[in-house]
Amino acid sequence: MSIPRPEERTKKFFTSIVPSDPRVKVRPMFGNSAAFVNGNMFMGLFGDDLFLRLSDNDNGELQTLGGSAFEPMKSRPMKGYSMIPRAWKDDPETVRAWVARSLKWASKLPPKVSARK
Repeated sequence: MSIPRPEERTKKFFTSIVPSDPRVKVRPMFGNSAAFVNGNMFMGLFGDDLFLRLSDNDNGELQTLGGSAFEPMKSRPMKGYSMIPRAWKDDPETVRAWVARSLKWASKLPPKVSARK
């Protein structure tokens, strides 16, 4: 499987929308970037696409607004994750509002304990 890589513009966009919250950690993920809270991934890049972890209700709402299921492998969607519409990159405030929803949702999940020591 070939994993898409983000362009520089997308990397800068990602950095600009990561919440300024001491709980948030950004880490590389398969040649892309992802943001974590309490060890749980809540947003990330997959090539030039931004995906978010959302509640079932928020995922449904996002998909009615033009988002789509996050499928890193064809026909294998990641449960609980959606991609924002690419056109939203021109509207960072809207994206930040959805990122805030994602952070709020993921913050409620049980913390993940890292296997790395």
